[in-house]
Amino acid sequence: MATVTMTPVMKAAAVLIALGRENASEVYKFLHEEEVEELSFHISRIDGLSSEELDEIMNDFYEMCITQKIVTEGGETYARDILEKAFGPQKALQLMDKIIRSGRTKAFEFLRKADYKNLLMIVQNEYPQTIALILSHCSADMASQIIVELPKDIQIEVFQRISNLDRASPEVINIVENILRSKLDSMSSVDVMEAGGVSYLADIMNHVDRRTEKYIFDELNDTNPELADQIKKLMFVFEDIVYLDNMEIQFFLRECDTKDITVALKSASEEITNAIFSNMSQRQQETIRTDMMYLHNVRMRDVEEAQQRIVAVIRRLEESGEIVISKGGKDEIIA
Repeated sequence: MATVTMTPVMKAAAVLIALGRENASEVYKFLHEEEVEELSFHISRIDGLSSEELDEIMNDFYEMCITQKIVTEGGETYARDILEKAFGPQKALQLMDKIIRSGRTKAFEFLRKADYKNLLMIVQNEYPQTIALILSHCSADMASQIIVELPKDIQIEVFQRISNLDRASPEVINIVENILRSKLDSMSSVDVMEAGGVSYLADIMNHVDRRTEKYIFDELNDTNPELADQIKKLMFVFEDIVYLDNMEIQFFLRECDTKDITVALKSASEEITNAIFSNMSQRQQETIRTDMMYLHNVRMRDVEEAQQRIVAVIRRLEESGEIVISKGGKDEIIA
């Protein structure tokens, strides 16, 4: 297993293997249950690391530990000077970048158990850049709930600021985190989260209701069409059903409520309707077509909610690995 293909979690698992059973068990005492489970899974999957690969992983781990210690004790500027003298400018930059990104993903970890209504009360009067920083460290589900509740003009500004987040200085993060923690001091630290970026926005959009989704995309298409296009490419929406193959369509149809399918098809394109009907039995088609004929005065909101429930089923099946979403053949699938 080449180290270039290993994820950070896999490398952490390799470090634990190198430490031996006794030392690894001591490390486990300081980890969350979910982290122990994930590491144990990867430990069980690692087979046949060469001595060169293990040396490379352990050297990388050692360098990260040294860098973290220097940053903690002397600050970012001091650490950069020391590391440049020890490893040279390029290696020092790489190590500092790793530490800063690692620190960012662990910031605000206590938010995972916060109630979104409490957090909304705190952030709603903050500047958009502060809201963006905080929401980029929340779960996508919580961030979407809060964004929906914000004023329309603030929604778009916060949304665009999240897309441009790369890194914030440790000092700024610490100040905001400490203030927020003092207001949510009953919340405990939990899982590490990744933060910011277009992928994160796509995850948020996968959780908001269709009306909010439409509003945000309509606004972004006017103000930032490039960002809107980037987000859409990473999302799966109801209209993307046409990109699923027949087996995948049949699979999710078995999991969906027939009433949802009937209502969802009231405003669906002919292409989507044909894709769904072509994967049903003749009897099912006739039943749904008949129901659609007698379905009058359906609110657009009800149609959108039915479509979103169907999309939720598809996303759930993808997350469990039962289907693979490939939008328009953009993702190469290897059998």
